[in-house]
This record gives sequence, structure tokens and C-alpha cells, in this order.
Amino acid sequence: MTTCFHCGDPCIDTHIVHHEKSFCCHGCKTVYEILNENNLDYYYTLEQAPGSSPKEIEGRFDFLDNQDIVEKLVEFNDATTQIVSFVIPTIHCSSCIWVLENLNKLDEAIQNSQVNFPEKTIRITYSSEKTTLKKIVVLLSKLGYEPTISLENSDKKEKSVDRSLIYKLGVAGFAFGNVMFLSFPEYFEVNEFWLEQFKHVFRWLMFAFSVPVVFYSGRDYFTSAYKGIRSGILNIDIPIAIGISVLFLRSTIEIIFDWDSGFFDSLTGLVFFLLLGKFFQQKTYSYLSFERDYKSYFPIAVTRLKKAENNAVIEEQAEVYKIKKGDRLLIRNNELLPVDAILIKGNALIDYSFVTGEAEPVSKNSGDKLYAGGRQQAGIIEVEALKEVQQSYLTQLWSNDVFSKDKNGIFQSLTDSISKRFTLAILSIAFVSTLIWLVIDPSKAFNVFTAVLIVACPCAIALAAPFTLGNLLRIFGRNKLYLKEASVIEQLAKIDTVVFDKTGTLTTNRKNIISYEGIELTEDEKQLLTSTLRASNHPLSRALYSVLKDNNIKTLDFFEEETGKGIKAEVNQSSIKVGSFAYVNKNSQSDEINQLHDISKTAVHVSANNVYKGCYIFQNEYRKGVSEIFTALSDTNKVIILSGDNDGERETLKKLVPESTSLIFNQKPDDKLQFIHQQQQQGKKVMMIGDGLNDAGALKQSDVGIVISENINVFSPACDGILDASMFKNLVSFIDLSKKGIAIIKWAFILSLVYNVIGLSFAVTGHLKPVIAAILMPLSSISIVVFTTLATQYASRKLRMNLNNQR
Repeated sequence: MTTCFHCGDPCIDTHIVHHEKSFCCHGCKTVYEILNENNLDYYYTLEQAPGSSPKEIEGRFDFLDNQDIVEKLVEFNDATTQIVSFVIPTIHCSSCIWVLENLNKLDEAIQNSQVNFPEKTIRITYSSEKTTLKKIVVLLSKLGYEPTISLENSDKKEKSVDRSLIYKLGVAGFAFGNVMFLSFPEYFEVNEFWLEQFKHVFRWLMFAFSVPVVFYSGRDYFTSAYKGIRSGILNIDIPIAIGISVLFLRSTIEIIFDWDSGFFDSLTGLVFFLLLGKFFQQKTYSYLSFERDYKSYFPIAVTRLKKAENNAVIEEQAEVYKIKKGDRLLIRNNELLPVDAILIKGNALIDYSFVTGEAEPVSKNSGDKLYAGGRQQAGIIEVEALKEVQQSYLTQLWSNDVFSKDKNGIFQSLTDSISKRFTLAILSIAFVSTLIWLVIDPSKAFNVFTAVLIVACPCAIALAAPFTLGNLLRIFGRNKLYLKEASVIEQLAKIDTVVFDKTGTLTTNRKNIISYEGIELTEDEKQLLTSTLRASNHPLSRALYSVLKDNNIKTLDFFEEETGKGIKAEVNQSSIKVGSFAYVNKNSQSDEINQLHDISKTAVHVSANNVYKGCYIFQNEYRKGVSEIFTALSDTNKVIILSGDNDGERETLKKLVPESTSLIFNQKPDDKLQFIHQQQQQGKKVMMIGDGLNDAGALKQSDVGIVISENINVFSPACDGILDASMFKNLVSFIDLSKKGIAIIKWAFILSLVYNVIGLSFAVTGHLKPVIAAILMPLSSISIVVFTTLATQYASRKLRMNLNNQR
């Protein structure tokens, strides 16, 4: 099959030859011509078929004529220069970067364009005297790089990058290295004259290096400990704060009274390793958004119809937030309804798949109510707004309390759960040891008390979770499960109930299985059917045409399409009707034929010369591995399918999943949220796996919300993680690896406790020397880091083997 020179898609409906090259549409040919005429055809040398087919852009960006909207989109705006940044999801290769960074050759008003490939964004600087933002957006769209401009862009906030941890880590690392260097002479008891003369200087230098470590690098531990005590929670930062305080005070006292060199090396090393653990856990996928809501999906503006003084109707581009009840709106093909509205004029075929999960578009008549979030698919319609955007049916979902809750606030980590017992144990040992030494030898009581608090500082325990979870976060990310933060892994290991959405989650958005039931069509009827479908833009017609396209094409004598009902056509006195059962089979009373009509199935019915023939039934294509995943999960979890779709796929699903799987259909977005809440009230730890806006509430309410995405850079609702659809079959391996990660953390706790016991044996007997602390404390930290790194790599080998077998 011939493929398009520009985008690589097969040339099915249209095959255009230009410059001895094939193109699938005029859009791709136009892009080629633009690049070729501007000597930018090197684009095709960097990558074969690198482009994407440009979409219809007629009138779509007229809202950029509105200067109020332009002001909200540009980052910088003076009299002559404007700077704007866009997300462009279709950026995917080196050719994209090359052509987008050479936009100045296509439009001389563009001064500079810079691509951020990981975040798929472009930043453009242009002369506002020579061009407009609208022209630039149109140029990008013509090239197949249409920017994403949504309601979210209108109230965007500057991303604040917090580098404070890096600065604190740098200060601690610098101090740690210098203090260790200054400590060596006394450790090795070098009796060299000048070293002996300057050892006091060295000690005060160590003190000077330690001050910023305690009061700047380590201040978060004091803050956290204070908040913990004030809230009545003994978190892990309390013994750490005690350890840092005691190390600093005792070391300072020792050098003031010239007793010894103190524990400044242990102090700076402790803070350095603790911050290193935090840094390791702080892996972020900044190019992904885990907090999106409806604003990311809704348009920034819409066409509003107004009556002029002479009663002529005029169009204006209005910001979505400024739409009022009663406004008359114009919705173009493929545009999204931003508000609930009444259909006034036009053929409405609304795709609500992103709102309800229902896969098939529904037709509406004049006077019918349309809901925000639906996408029009059959030309231009006029509607009258019933509500403002904030009060629409879909946006009301975001008023639920669940969207204002902070999940982390109610989550207790494994480390925090043991910190209470650990803190009480250490304080008990310290006081008991001190009391005993007050009886035996009061002069050693202070040393023993401080030594216990120093050596028992839970540095290694505090490192076990960050390094284990940080390692797993990276392993998951390399295998295309992108988690919002490391703590999600701990939650993932606890789940006992897994809830799946159906459409888009268990099914792929790209394929349908189409089968035929009824009287076999003759060759002439198939050719007439194919020719009729070819002229229709209905999604089901296009899907069925792709199956029948090998039949010959006839030129139709008559063609008529009734929106929401079907199409009919004639050629050489033969007629055919294609569409709904009622449209195709108006006159039949036959029970046998009526049995073929099952309203729960998605079907296209066919009659030829007014004789009912049968129907093509559309079934969702389920992702590979669905049966295996459900079987594996059912062994240890309660598994539920919670769908907004009708139950037409119930029988198919029953064959795919174990009998114990609960199948629940016709669930609205709020129903899903409440269902998850009910499960949690029963003590269940719930993981919700969905894909669309209709799952947003359930994803937010669940303990772990994972979004399945065909393209991780396009819209996904608020969630804890995004799983690339190609990795769906490895879902069970990810959950298993999370559980192994928690087991590794527990083993690391045991290992660190061994070090604590060894250290305590020196401390309670009054034999803890600075050199022993300087060896023992870093050794325990490094041991934990090495152990967790090796253990997580070993635990992830099954996941890596699965991936290797799939390649």
C-alpha cells in the first residue's frame, strides 16, 4: 500500500502525486510545498515521513483576534515584541525540532523559536508589528504542529522551580568534605608540631562549617519535628532533630572546654546523607501533569452570535468565562461544548465519550439539551447557553470535596509508622543508661546520655525508604509508569481492590472488531454499500468503510444523509439504506428480523431495495493481556469493572474476565466517585484505573488513581500516575514490584537496627569516641544505600524479563 511521503499514513481515500511523491491529503501536500519552497526539505532527510497530517483550521483560531485572549496567552509583550509558549503534542523526533526551530525561514517576523523536547513545548519570540499570534498559530497548524490552547492557558500560573534542596545539599556536602579533611590529623593522632599547634584552629573551622549545615541545611528537620510534636505525632524527624541538636551542642561544648574535637564530621555527614536521600526520592516528571481538570480540556474561547443594531447577526469571539445564560453560541464541527445548552439550529451529533464513557455519538434534535464536554461531529450548530461554564454539569464534579483534599495529609508512611516506637525506645535507653551511670560514675552520665542520642540517630532508617522508593520510581519511569511521587508506591503495595473503567481503559481507542449478521450481501450490494459509506463522515461509516474499502466504487445517482438516523443512496435503480434499525427497517413486522435488533449492541443496519439484509456489529477491541491481568489480580484482590457505557459488552466481558469480577454499567462520573468512597468506607484500599474526564472524581477519591494513556503528553485527568497504554499488560508486575519494594524497606530497617545496636553498645558503656561515630554512622548509611540499590535492581528483574520477552 502506498504511504504518504509527509506523514507516513496509508493513502486510502485520497492519493495525490506531486513531485513524484505520494500524499494522503491536500494538507500533507501543502506542508511539503511550504517546506520545499522555503528550502526546508532537509526535514525529510532527518527522519522518514516525520510529519503529521494538518487538521482543518478554517475559523478555528478566530478567537486569537480578541486582544484580551492574546494578552492572557503571551508571556512577554512590549510595543514591538511578544513571546509565547505552547505545548505541541505532535513533536516526536529530531525533524520536528529542526523545522520548528527554523520557523524564521517561513515567517520573517519570527525572531526566535526554541523547542523543549522532553516537555514538547515551543517558545516563540516574534515581532508583533509584522505578524500576529493568530498567524503564528495558523502557520504551526498548517505544518501539522497544532498547539494545545485550552481554558487552562487563560489562568496559567508561573511554574515555580524549588531548588532549595539542591542548595542545602550543596552546602552540606561542601561542609562534610572539609570537616572530614580537617578531622583526619586528630583521628590518626599525628603528633606533627604544626598540626598540634593549629588543631584548635581546625576545630573552630569545623564548627564554622557546621553552623550553616545545622541552621540552613538541616532546618527542615527541626520544623518537621516541631510540627509533629505540636500535632501529637512522633514522626521520624523528631529523633533526627534530637540527634542533630545533640551532635552540635556536645561538639561545641567539647571544643569550648578543649575536651576533644567533637563530632562535627558525623554531624555534617548525617545531614548530607539525609538530604541525599531526599534528593534521590525527588524524581519528578515535570513534562507530565498530574493535576489537570476540565480547564485543560475546555476551549479558551467560543464564537458568540449577537444582533447588531440593524438586526444583522454578527459573530464575536468571547472568552468562555464571559458566557452568560441566554447567549447564542456557534459550535463548529469537532468543537467542544463549553457550557450546558439548548440546541437551536443544525444537526447535532454529540460525542460524550470523554464525559460519560459512552463510546458512540448521539444525535440531538432542535430543543434538546446538550451538556458541556460533548464534542459536535456533524457540522455547525447553534445553541443557547443555559448556564455559565462554572455551573455546568461537568464542572460541578469539581465542586466535590474530594478535589480539595490533600491525599498526602491522610497518608502515613511506613517510616513514620515505626518512628513512634523507635523514638520512645531510644529515649528510654538514654534515660535508663544515664540513671545507671549516675549511680556508677556520675562524671560519665552526660557523655553516655548524649552518646546514646548521637549514635541512635535513625539516619539509616530514614534513608531506607527514600532510596528504595527513589530507585523504584526510576525503574517504573523507565518502563513507562510515571508516578506523581514516590509515596504512591507505598500506597500501591497496600491495595486490595482494583476498579477498572471500560471504554478507553480496557479497550483501545484505535480499533473496533466488526462482524456481520444476516443475509449475505451480493457483490453489487457490497459495492453500493461501500460507495455510500465513502460519502459519509459519520464515525461508524468511516470505520465500516475501512473494512469494505477493497470493493469497487460506483458513482452514486442519489445520496442523502439524515443526521442521527442513517444514509440512503441509489445507483442504476438499485437503492440501499444504512443506519439505525428503525431507519432501515421501517415497515418490517417480522419477528425473525426484529430478533437481530439488539439495542444494547452498537450496530449499523443495512437494507437493499427496501428488503432488510442484516447488520454490522461493532465490538470494542480489548487490550492485549486483559484476561491474564484480571486472572492474576483476582487471586489477591477484589476486581471490579465500573463503566459509564451501556451493558452491551457484558457477555463479551464475561468471557474475558474471571467469574468473581463484578461488572457495573451505566455509571455517571459522580456515581463512580461515590462507589469508590463506599468501598473505602468498608475498609478497602482501592486502586482506580481509568482514562477520561468521567473518571476524574473516582481517580481522585481512590487511594491510588492510575490513568491509561495512548499518548502520555495529551490530556489526562488528575491522578497519581500515568501508565503508557503499551505497558498495560505489565500492570500486575508493577504492583508486585511495589510490594517487593516495601519488603526491601523492612529488611533495610532490620539492617540499620543492627548498626544502632552496635553503636549503642559503645554509647551505653561510655566508649563512644568521635572516630568510632565517624566510621559507624557513614558506614550504616552507605550500607543501606548499597543494599536498597542492589535489592531493587534484583527485584525488578522479572519486570525487565517480561519487557524483553515482549520485544
